[in-house]
Amino acid sequence: MEKKEFVLAALAVSVGAEHTPVQVQKLFFVIDREIPQLVGGPFFNFIAYDYGPFDSDVYNVLRQLEEDGDVQTLYCCPSGFRHYKLTAQGQDKGVSILQRLDKKASEYITALSDKIRKLSFAELVSAIYKAYPEMKANSVFRS
Repeated sequence: MEKKEFVLAALAVSVGAEHTPVQVQKLFFVIDREIPQLVGGPFFNFIAYDYGPFDSDVYNVLRQLEEDGDVQTLYCCPSGFRHYKLTAQGQDKGVSILQRLDKKASEYITALSDKIRKLSFAELVSAIYKAYPEMKANSVFRS
């Protein structure tokens, strides 16, 4: 599986939901860390950063997928805070990739995505720090 396919599959489980930057970073990090052998990863090189695991390449891949017509970047609020969402084309591709994954992988990704999207920013960052304390090394986040 290629990196762009991985991202499409991981986002497709949410069936049209929007993802914030922290949600995509943490979703891909946990998958890379916990089930790389089931998805052909790891795909990213996360480092401990301001709010936990971070890899700027996540945003590069999302931009490439936007250029391909598979991802839509939505800007909300006057600050321009971004959200990412699959287009109908991206959703179709992502579902097709998901169907080729091992059942354990797709079930894990679905449960993880649901959990991550239900947590507030602070809850998500805190949960990541609890599970992966080494990712708190360069944190500016105070819970």
